[in-house]
Amino acid sequence: MSIAIANAPCSYGAFEVTIGTDPNVPDGVTLLDFVAKAGYEGIDLGPVGYLGTGDELSERLAQRGLALAGGYVPMAFSEPDVLAGEMDYIDKMCDVFDATPAGPKPPRPTLADAGSPERLARPGQAAKDRSLSLDDAGWARFGDGLNRVVDRFRARGYEPTFHHHTGTYVEAVWEVEKVLELSDVGFTLDTGHLLVGGGDPTQCLKDWTGRINHLHVKDVDRAILDEILAESGPMTEIWGRRAFCQFGQGDIDLDGFLTAVGEVGYDGWLVVEQDIFPRADEPADVPAKAQEANLAFLRARGL
Repeated sequence: MSIAIANAPCSYGAFEVTIGTDPNVPDGVTLLDFVAKAGYEGIDLGPVGYLGTGDELSERLAQRGLALAGGYVPMAFSEPDVLAGEMDYIDKMCDVFDATPAGPKPPRPTLADAGSPERLARPGQAAKDRSLSLDDAGWARFGDGLNRVVDRFRARGYEPTFHHHTGTYVEAVWEVEKVLELSDVGFTLDTGHLLVGGGDPTQCLKDWTGRINHLHVKDVDRAILDEILAESGPMTEIWGRRAFCQFGQGDIDLDGFLTAVGEVGYDGWLVVEQDIFPRADEPADVPAKAQEANLAFLRARGL
């Protein structure tokens, strides 16, 4: 078993919904410095361009001894007309991957459904209310779209992974299993998003072992999460109220999960994620120190 550990821009408040709109998001160079100082082997790309482009990005990564672990690719798989306009993003991401230093593991294009306003407004609800999900025709379109995207990445030499995500049409455990039926794509298990979707991370790791080719690891403050779900709060509340918390401060049995990771022989990237919204009254090094502590948590457990 060989695991490489990466961090992600969202752990510092930098992701699609904050970059360019929230003045408290750290710039890409500062974030790379934080990740390198903490001792991670890799970093997720974030939105193309945030960490740099072309030779500039390659040099920034090489100078800090970092590799790319992957890049997040949200797409409207069940909407053919919308998806057609998104396909060029695949080549943009692959061009970035092609130009960056090789790492201990290849980078994973991390596919996710783009979601909808309705699903974003009702996180965690599809586990019990299947009417929130796609109908049979929608799932058929989803499968066709997903397999088109998977084929395009494979043609460029990259094996993708699919990420279940809160606020999308693949959130609940039964929705994940539907995707596993519709495609042969590998799967990203995200401990935090799986908990929101009604799943048990350790049990699902064992159940889906043959399909898992990427890991996102979070801890979750269950009291905060349950409060948000009881209020039918939107996805933004999960990030803003920091239901995803520092390792060891939440309620996921991370020790049990990491033991199971070893038992199933997982061999790939483990990406530490602690999705948060930045706070104006919080120094930028506060999230950075949390990421140092998260890596120390993993190292103390032999990873």
